Amino acid sequence: MRNTYENLQNNHPCFGGHKNNAGRIHLPVSPGCNIACKFCDRTINDVEERPGVTSKVLSPDQCEEILEKAIEICPDIKVAGIAGPGDTLASDNAFETFKIVKEKFPNLIKCMSTNGLLLNERADDVISVGIDSLTVTVNAVDPEIEAKLNDFIIYHGEKIEGIKAAEILINNQLEGIRKVAAAGITIKVNTVLVPDINGDHIEEIAKTVKEAGATIYNIIPLIPQHKLKDQRAPKCIEIDAARSKASKHIDVFRHCQHCRADAVGVPGKSEFGDQIYQRRLNVKETFSHG
Repeated sequence: MRNTYENLQNNHPCFGGHKNNAGRIHLPVSPGCNIACKFCDRTINDVEERPGVTSKVLSPDQCEEILEKAIEICPDIKVAGIAGPGDTLASDNAFETFKIVKEKFPNLIKCMSTNGLLLNERADDVISVGIDSLTVTVNAVDPEIEAKLNDFIIYHGEKIEGIKAAEILINNQLEGIRKVAAAGITIKVNTVLVPDINGDHIEEIAKTVKEAGATIYNIIPLIPQHKLKDQRAPKCIEIDAARSKASKHIDVFRHCQHCRADAVGVPGKSEFGDQIYQRRLNVKETFSHG
């Protein structure tokens, strides 16, 4: 039986469980990505606190030992999540890992994040492995806006750019959300707020993903970097305004901590990633989009 949204609100940090000291561990098992987001700088390092960063990439068979160690050090962990550093659907690593979690740690909530490019065709895999909550990053539902945020996608071995790439991505995201939501899995949608690109588009995204089956919406302020390093980050008043517009259509989450892909502990209260992953690297090594 899948966890209900109410249970997730009590036990999952990204749904409100932070109030109850609910912890999570992110397992960085997904190395490659299939979208070249202009704001994404996926790296291996120990020093940055943001999505897409990890100190190492694990293989699925390393995760059982890691989970045992993490739960011993932090008994508050209730969620095993996979959020990168690449896309979880671009390889089978996340599914192999969740099979281990399901068998060895059945009480842990299983949480996955994806860009959604392959969600339409891999929805059955997501459903069958027993995911409790799925996060999909949807930065636009208008192809012209989406095309300003991505350089290209790699889809079935083909590099596709521009409006065509954006149309494929948006269609696959929304169709995938519909399929997964229909199976009873709670869907959270993340949107990276880039004020001068999708700032006036947030309400339309929120309305569209809600209609597709999403339950909760999270607006993440842009960290100016990579090819959008010259774009400005949103001001607090702009973030609040975007959340207010989105909340007309969908429940809005307001406590995102910009977690690393190898985060461990209770967000904002404890962090055990150094102990669990034995972080030693102090240099920044950029991933390529593969």
